[in-house]
Amino acid sequence: MIFVTVGSGDFDALIETVDGICARRPELEVLMQIGRGHYEPRHADFFRFAPTLEPYYERAHLVIAHGGVGVTMEVLNRGLPLIGVDNPDRPDQHQVDLLSYLSEGGYLVWCHDLSQLEATLDSMGDRKLRRWEPPPCTIHLIVDEFLQKLVAEETGKHGA
Repeated sequence: MIFVTVGSGDFDALIETVDGICARRPELEVLMQIGRGHYEPRHADFFRFAPTLEPYYERAHLVIAHGGVGVTMEVLNRGLPLIGVDNPDRPDQHQVDLLSYLSEGGYLVWCHDLSQLEATLDSMGDRKLRRWEPPPCTIHLIVDEFLQKLVAEETGKHGA
């Protein structure tokens, strides 16, 4: 199954594009999570929200998703192949930054243009994506350094 998700927002252009692909290719099993979108697919099953997307990830052999950090990292942490599509209606460019970085690293396929989504989908069988390995967490070292500097400053103020 191909699982398509737009997260908690909306991305009607993505949903409508995938629905068009489903109309031309009824053999594809596709399920779409459409969030707050206005467009409702006519050629694939869909739902708006769920308490968790876990059951859908478990059934999916491929995920097509907007470029949000939460969904992107959920999918990559599960080792699922991912086509990431940035939503140009977002007020900032964080999706472009994230998808660019992860695409350059070979962790996902970034579809820059929805008119190329079907070709991107068709090419996924030939692609070798790298498995995402989260970098080691060092936030505790940063917090410790900060606290030590803070203590040293306070000690210096009171010890002088």
